[in-house]
Amino acid sequence: MNCTLCHAPATFFCEDKKRPYFRCTVCDMIFANPETYLPQDEEKAIYDFHQNGPQDIRYREFLSQLSIPLLEKLSTGMTGLDFGSGPGPTLNVMLEEQGMKMSIYDIFYAPDSGQLSRQYDFVTCSEVAEHFREPGKTWRQLTSLVKPKGYIGIMTWMFTKETAEQFNQWQYKGDPTHVSFYTPKTMQWIAQHFQLSLEILSEQVILLRKD
Repeated sequence: MNCTLCHAPATFFCEDKKRPYFRCTVCDMIFANPETYLPQDEEKAIYDFHQNGPQDIRYREFLSQLSIPLLEKLSTGMTGLDFGSGPGPTLNVMLEEQGMKMSIYDIFYAPDSGQLSRQYDFVTCSEVAEHFREPGKTWRQLTSLVKPKGYIGIMTWMFTKETAEQFNQWQYKGDPTHVSFYTPKTMQWIAQHFQLSLEILSEQVILLRKD
């Protein structure tokens, strides 16, 4: 089995009742066996149940973990893309309220590929990276969307433990649409490979700057 991010050899890590997981020997990515990925219609059906939106104060508070530190790096009027904006786009609204010029893209809910044909001052990707089926390809795409000196703001829970037993007890992997799991070492590999500066703000919030 080869890693879905860096394509180096990966080894069996653990298995639960639904699927086996592999861990890369180079970039440390943990990923579900691609043969277990849901059909896209079933994946979308799960997302359709999400009730988050701009009117949800708790959801705004959740997203502010990314928006607040990101805004400290930005200037009014900068252009941004919320990549994977979901059925109730909210982060783009929050950033527009702070003077940013936002676009959105989502493979299911805002599939305008024209938004992927230009570059932005920053790209946000909140609770999306864990859904990447081909993370090597998608991370390359994310990097290409950002202007030099621009930022990529990520929210995804990183696995910060070590053992297979700890991973099996980790609630985050229970969502069948979550297929790619990152560790701090994985983020370091991504930064080095795509020539990005890395700032890990918490187990869940990562800022990357294009050098």
